[in-house]
Amino acid sequence: MKPSPQNPAPEQSPRPRGGLLRSSAVTGSMTMVSRVLGLARDVVLARMFGPGDGTDAFFLAFKIPNFLRRLFAEGAFNQAFVPVLSEYRSQRSHAEVKQLVDAVAASLGSVLLVLTVVVVLAAPLLAIPLAWGFRDNADKFSLFVDMFRISFPYLLLISLAAFASAILNSYDKFAIPALTPSLLNIALIGAAVLVSPYMTRPEVALALGVLVAGIAQLVFQLPALARLRLLPIPRLNRQHEGVRRIMSLMIPALFGVSVSQINLLLDTFIASLLVSGSVSWLYFSDRLVELPLGIFGIAIATVVLPSLSRKHADKSLNEFAAMLDWALRMVLLIAVPASLALILLAQPLIITLFQGQNFSVDDVGKVTSSLQAYTLGLLAFMAIKIFAPGYYSRQDTRTPVRIGIVAMVANMVMNLVLVFVFDFGHTGLALATSLAAMLNAGLLLLGLIRQKVFRFQAGWGLFLLRMLLANVLMGVFLWWLAGDWQDWLDWGTWTRIFWMSVLTFGGLGLYTASLYASGVRLRHFQGHS
Repeated sequence: MKPSPQNPAPEQSPRPRGGLLRSSAVTGSMTMVSRVLGLARDVVLARMFGPGDGTDAFFLAFKIPNFLRRLFAEGAFNQAFVPVLSEYRSQRSHAEVKQLVDAVAASLGSVLLVLTVVVVLAAPLLAIPLAWGFRDNADKFSLFVDMFRISFPYLLLISLAAFASAILNSYDKFAIPALTPSLLNIALIGAAVLVSPYMTRPEVALALGVLVAGIAQLVFQLPALARLRLLPIPRLNRQHEGVRRIMSLMIPALFGVSVSQINLLLDTFIASLLVSGSVSWLYFSDRLVELPLGIFGIAIATVVLPSLSRKHADKSLNEFAAMLDWALRMVLLIAVPASLALILLAQPLIITLFQGQNFSVDDVGKVTSSLQAYTLGLLAFMAIKIFAPGYYSRQDTRTPVRIGIVAMVANMVMNLVLVFVFDFGHTGLALATSLAAMLNAGLLLLGLIRQKVFRFQAGWGLFLLRMLLANVLMGVFLWWLAGDWQDWLDWGTWTRIFWMSVLTFGGLGLYTASLYASGVRLRHFQGHS
């Protein structure tokens, strides 16, 4: 019988060979717009405010909803929601998919609304443990409470925005979700430049910018959902089969996905106990590591999760393994040269972007040390983004939880040892995070191999040899041309920008040319979708 418009057949959406690479490119290019704007935002914050009490208070206040967002939004929720949505899309009618979307929107929205109201009302009490290191400075503590109250509703708004993004990504609409984060950067730049000069405490404008950004990011995606006929109309139905499955998957995933975020939050808490500026130094170094991670690592992961979920639903085990192998090669292709460049160019990069009247030479040194420590874990951070979906796409949330708990405990122990025993200060926090990520990624990979869902495909030896040659050539070029970083302090802004551009594009060009000369071609990375 032919399917009717009222009762359409379950959707099938095979994409041709190379679809993953194209989808990753779309997501990556849109994300790059957001990350470039994010870099511009951080340059504005560093030059207008610099590290200090006000920025420490803002970064900590913003980190709380941002941390929870990784749990309720694109973290645990996304990992639980996407596989169930993909299964509904593949095996059920559009009407049933719409019912699932409506029920999930109501459940997620109601929980977060209650949480937001409670936190805003109880902010002064919650601030005591969250900002323990600020208690001795009444002005800094009060500023944190104000910013915390203003920025926390961002959690509700961005979680609903991430819910919308998950739906769009599952329907292979990657561009709008990838572009959506740009609105946060635009809002913060606007708040810093246009609003902060008129406020008694200029940094409070940044908290207002966060709130405005949350509204904009949600509204921006609604027309795209409407075009898919999936604009949510919240209808609370906790007995809905899909909602119950998502909740059962999400609860253990909260622990697994949140490990890196709990570690970062712990880092920030300990940093608040250290000298003033420590929170800000960690923020700026983390943001530079997030640039390649956000553009490429998350882009690959965003595309891989729905595709892996479909492969699992279709029981295509060989293609499932091949897709994970493809994703790991893509991560190595990007993470290794990015790590090498960040380590070799740390001081020149920080001087070019941030150094100025409110960002001293001492700040350059502090951010450099934590940036290099974070960079050691960049490959692991990216690998986790693709290894974890290897479990979640099969609706296995327990294994990543166990691995995550091991990594989290290790991170906590290393935090205490590196900061308070070896006295590495904020750099110890960054190093502990990287070491814990390496442990996390290694255990995730080992688990996938043991479960026989990941197998190294043919050609790894030659691939690694080609990468080694390309990275050695690029590294020598960057080290030789960068020179003594202290010379960069004497240069003007445009001279710094010119030479940083030469280093960036020259290094990228040499790396790409070396790969090409050794026989690497684009078709080698045309992954199965």
